Amino acid sequence: MNSMKIRRTAIAVAAAALLPLSLAACSDSGSNTKAAPSAGPEDAAKTGASTPAGDDMTDDQPFGPACAGVPKEGAGSFDGMAKDPVATAASNNPALSTLVAAVKQAGLVDTLNNAENITVFAPTNDAFAKIPKADLDKVLADKTTLTKILTYHVVGEKLTPEQLENGSFETLQKGMITTKGSGESYTVNDTSKVVCGNVKTANANVYIVDTVLMPK
Repeated sequence: MNSMKIRRTAIAVAAAALLPLSLAACSDSGSNTKAAPSAGPEDAAKTGASTPAGDDMTDDQPFGPACAGVPKEGAGSFDGMAKDPVATAASNNPALSTLVAAVKQAGLVDTLNNAENITVFAPTNDAFAKIPKADLDKVLADKTTLTKILTYHVVGEKLTPEQLENGSFETLQKGMITTKGSGESYTVNDTSKVVCGNVKTANANVYIVDTVLMPK
């Protein structure tokens, strides 16, 4: 009888001693679990705290004075154009309506839309307006000549602004164009200025220019 009482008393004492330790361990474990997420690197990514990533985004944006005229929303905006192939994207930009009409006249819509990784130097409506109307009408009526001129504005690779600093590139027309400049100021063939550059479409990089390029 006395032996059983002694055994029960020993068990009770042991349980009483272990209980605080168990509670302390659970408390420490819970504290660590709550603290871990705040110290993890994932939070910086979720909050966009990474400065280098922000800088890359800024550097990759369209640039140039004519970019201000691009619609802020809709299919003709920069975000909208990025979702469409280049001929379709251009058709949604009011400043490129003459170019789009010329592309349709030459039957190049599908060619441009189906091409992969190209660069298009896209003349504005004002660029086409520099050509005397009689001469422009003559070109638009001559599909062969029109095709040569339009394909001279297309390079078979996506060009970055850095590549334009001192570049020479073969066009789809098989002629060569040269580019010069830096920062946000570039010219093509020493005569045509990039007025809105680094515009992205689904299959092309677009540099909107202020003068129509003529094959050499």
